[in-house]
Amino acid sequence: MMLITFIFFIVGGKLIYLQIIKGRSLQAKALDQWTRDVPLTAIRGDILDCNGVLLAGSNTTYTLYVRPNAATDKEVTARSISEVLDMQYDEVYEKVTKRGVSEVTIAKKVSKEQMTDLIASGAEGLYFGRDVERYYKYGNYLSQLLGFVNADGDGQAGLEGYYNEYLKGQDGKELTETDLVGRELSGDLTYLPATEGLDLCLTIDSSIQFIAENAVNSALSEYNAKSANCVVMNAKSGAILAMAQAPSFDLNHIDRSDVGALFDKMKLNAITSVYEPGSTFKILTTAIALSLGVVSEKDRFYCAGGRIVDGKRIRCWKSIGHGSQSFAEGVQNSCNCVFMELAERIGVDRMYEYFEAFGLTHKTGIDYIGETSSIMLKKESVKTVDAARIGFGQAIAITPMQLIVATAAAVNGGNLVTPYLMREIRDKEGRTVIRNYPSSTKSVISESTSSTVRSLLKNVVSLGSGKLAGVVGYSIGGKTGTAQKYENGKIASGKYVSSFIGFSTVEDPEYIVYFMVDEPQGYRYYGSLVAAPYVGKIFAEIFEYREIRPTEEIVKYTYSEMPDLIGMTAGNAIKALNALGLDYEISGSGGSVIAQYPEAGAIVNERSITLITLSEE
Repeated sequence: MMLITFIFFIVGGKLIYLQIIKGRSLQAKALDQWTRDVPLTAIRGDILDCNGVLLAGSNTTYTLYVRPNAATDKEVTARSISEVLDMQYDEVYEKVTKRGVSEVTIAKKVSKEQMTDLIASGAEGLYFGRDVERYYKYGNYLSQLLGFVNADGDGQAGLEGYYNEYLKGQDGKELTETDLVGRELSGDLTYLPATEGLDLCLTIDSSIQFIAENAVNSALSEYNAKSANCVVMNAKSGAILAMAQAPSFDLNHIDRSDVGALFDKMKLNAITSVYEPGSTFKILTTAIALSLGVVSEKDRFYCAGGRIVDGKRIRCWKSIGHGSQSFAEGVQNSCNCVFMELAERIGVDRMYEYFEAFGLTHKTGIDYIGETSSIMLKKESVKTVDAARIGFGQAIAITPMQLIVATAAAVNGGNLVTPYLMREIRDKEGRTVIRNYPSSTKSVISESTSSTVRSLLKNVVSLGSGKLAGVVGYSIGGKTGTAQKYENGKIASGKYVSSFIGFSTVEDPEYIVYFMVDEPQGYRYYGSLVAAPYVGKIFAEIFEYREIRPTEEIVKYTYSEMPDLIGMTAGNAIKALNALGLDYEISGSGGSVIAQYPEAGAIVNERSITLITLSEE
């Protein structure tokens, strides 16, 4: 009796293990053995701009399978396939008559029309699997931002990767009961439908994106640069309206032979790369100094072409100096000496507190894969000379997106916004599943301080080095930037990052535009000459597209002929330019002019920016 009881418990335990514990997995294994399935790939969700314009979509094709044991008349089946798909009969017949397999793949990327013709032909043993192929409407536009999918249709980079879980959907199957050799046991099909992916609606406005794309491609070509980049953002909400980068590549024809090179091309510089901001950073130094009350518009400064800090002489970009100037003139002139003194007044501790408040010590939080944060010295190791350099945009590296967000806070009334690309996610019926709402932290600076910053930056465009970013009749503020690049800890000769960041309108900023050209070739490398004109063109086209009317009086300019400055001393050349009301940039520190732009005889006016190159000392 004990032996029988023991055996009973062993058998009972085995039954419990097989039926309850392992029941589901065994049922699944049995189902797999007595059924054959044809995969039904889910249709990936579309990516749309803010106006519903398709940016990335999916084409549906089909894969044709044949089950040899289900094809009674194999010759008819092979002939039907070869005629409809324009394939060699012998090749098809060989596959249809293949032994020892339950099913064989005949062809991929079969169109819906071809599938319909094959079904109508009456051929037996045919089964179709649905495939989805991704395509990008504009090819090489928005390449780095949109990203791409792999062979299985899963997002691998960019927004395709970031929002893959929403876009990819759920694959389905078509199941048929078969015997051991693959013959159908009944005509019944079990259909497990695929669930389509959700649509991703972006904040990108394709019309503004086209404007930005054309600008970066033109700049890349004009200056034979390493890259050109542009971001247009709503300064109040953080919504990204355009993000363009050149060079680009066609997402519909991706070379996947070198994965490393592919992902290197996919880097979106505005988010994943850091740069010394140069003089564009002076916007933040200005805002911090005004907020702390360490400077007023009445203060005066003196620039002798450089300043001694910790025993080291740091040059101003204008080696002959700006002389005596008010604070407003110092901002307008982008005088390094002014900002070195502001940095000293602010102090390292307070400077770093504001850096954190402006979002420079952490990522912006934009919804994109691979965002990078800033590179800056530890506060404890910052010397006075380091702080002086940081004050005018050296000795610190930040992403363009960090600069854009911080600048937006400086001019929008003081609110630090979180930039975002996803406007909403919705299903195929148009119902909103997820909605993204603008978010911002508490004010970094006061509205009154922000108003003063805007006024000072308006002067940069209307009176100073940012003139070429202006649009007649419109209120625009901004700041130029020209930063030297470093290689192996040393200044790389002839390599610069030329940039401009502007906003409009000054009274109530809505659009903020950042434009950067990395390593422009030639002697015209200043941000005022390279980047500012493109920002002006972008603003002009946005105003036209959005039907924004001029709000300011149309100024009539005086046109004159550019004088021949070659051979003049620096002082005499500057006097000649001042007499015509022309702003200028100076390259070199010698005593006489050896090159000029525009050339002698060119027609110029008060909005023109002149570059004079001096001989070596």
